[in-house]
Amino acid sequence: MAAQTEPEIILYDLACTKNVCFSPVVWRIRLMLNYKHIPYRTIFLEFPDIEPTLKGLGLVPSESAAGSKIKYTVPAIQHVPSNTYMMDSVPIAQFLESTYPDPPIPLTSELGSEIEAKARAVIGKVFYTSTMPREINILSPRSQEYFRRTREASLGHRLEDLLDPDKEDQSWDAVSDGMRAVGELMQTHKADGPFVLGARPSYTDFFIAGSLQCARVVDEDVFQRNVKYPGFREIYEACLPYMEKKD
Repeated sequence: MAAQTEPEIILYDLACTKNVCFSPVVWRIRLMLNYKHIPYRTIFLEFPDIEPTLKGLGLVPSESAAGSKIKYTVPAIQHVPSNTYMMDSVPIAQFLESTYPDPPIPLTSELGSEIEAKARAVIGKVFYTSTMPREINILSPRSQEYFRRTREASLGHRLEDLLDPDKEDQSWDAVSDGMRAVGELMQTHKADGPFVLGARPSYTDFFIAGSLQCARVVDEDVFQRNVKYPGFREIYEACLPYMEKKD
């Protein structure tokens, strides 16, 4: 029997009852790890365990551009060879790209930045309001309690109030033209390959595929609302080979 490769990365991820990754921001890092064939092991954390666990690792939240503290969050990683710990997808992606440069993943591009900005502006709110309240359905009872308490305190109302079927349909209809426009941007280089920049994936592809995979794990209908637009499904399917390791 072949010896198992020792992990070089310990990936701290968000737990769910399906025992797979569903966080879109963690998926960006997981896709990088899978694409670069970096051996890693996952530790899934329940919502209430994220802060005490990461504090225990010695991690300290950084400050946002506005000067406010960024909360403890996943993804977090331990780079085993150097015993380095870090948190948040952007610095982790930068670290992985500099430490494991082959095969390369372009972290930024003019087209990619435009797609990410427009996707957040056009789709971000409706995607959030369709996906977030349904996350509770795939959480353990302990995480459900934490999730409901913290999210409803922030919202000022029950999670279920976001899920009025008629309002949800209207919200998705309202962003239809914007989604088509974003999808067209995704296909700018389709003559060269299935990814945003053509033949090889970039971090923007993982941004897109990670969000879509989140939707698919949480609720298939939300996933289908997205991939009916040209561009979205093509990038998602092109990234599927790098989503085989989900745990």
